[in-house]
Amino acid sequence: MSTLFEVSNLRKNFGALAVTNDVSIRMAPGDRLALIGPNGAGKTTFVNLVTGHIKPDAGRVTLNGEDVTGLRPAARVQRGLIRSFQVTRLFPDMTPEEHVALAILQRDGKAGGMAGHYSAKSSVMAEVREILSLLGLIELSHLKVREIAYGQQRLLEIALAMALKPKVLLLDEPAAGVPQLETARIERALDQLPKDLAILMIDHDMDLVFRFATRVVVLAAGTVIFDGSPQAVTKDQRVREAYLGSYANAGSAA
Repeated sequence: MSTLFEVSNLRKNFGALAVTNDVSIRMAPGDRLALIGPNGAGKTTFVNLVTGHIKPDAGRVTLNGEDVTGLRPAARVQRGLIRSFQVTRLFPDMTPEEHVALAILQRDGKAGGMAGHYSAKSSVMAEVREILSLLGLIELSHLKVREIAYGQQRLLEIALAMALKPKVLLLDEPAAGVPQLETARIERALDQLPKDLAILMIDHDMDLVFRFATRVVVLAAGTVIFDGSPQAVTKDQRVREAYLGSYANAGSAA
């Protein structure tokens, strides 16, 4: 399958510390890739580098065959490289419908229309309903964000990312802070996303990771130490020593 997103020999040093050390990753349309590793491994720094929030010292980021390494974050978003964040960045007194409508209008360069009754724009409203339905939020569309559960707020963040029409979606701990009982709701929503969408997910919930991913990349001290299947990662000695530890042992004993 053709390469959609490629990171080649990416490097970033903070002083003498190499936080991203010659990292290379490829993704094709439809990939479900989990990026895991211990705290301080450089996972969020990697996402900041590829989305343009931090400038790399060396290396290249390519999207759909175009070198986007020198582009600003907004230009990468316009080309379909979209991320969610570890912590919710929502407006508590706005509704899910208003959030998604605003994201669509911003995407189309018509954010000024928010004040001009977006609900009268049939194409916008149709897309809003489609996205909220996809993420299981349609029945909450008119509630204020502060009135809905935290897990549903995390789903709304994914809905906002989908409104920007991603080709590659980077999810930075989508289940962070979500009660265990609500994690299943996020899993179901991820299963409903378009099958040709390439998704890279960072998360520390290994059960979620292994149910989601068809491929796992492990970072340790800024270096890729494994890139392969979920079945193989628990058997890799370097990964067991650097990160999985007792989880790998429990998995092999099960």
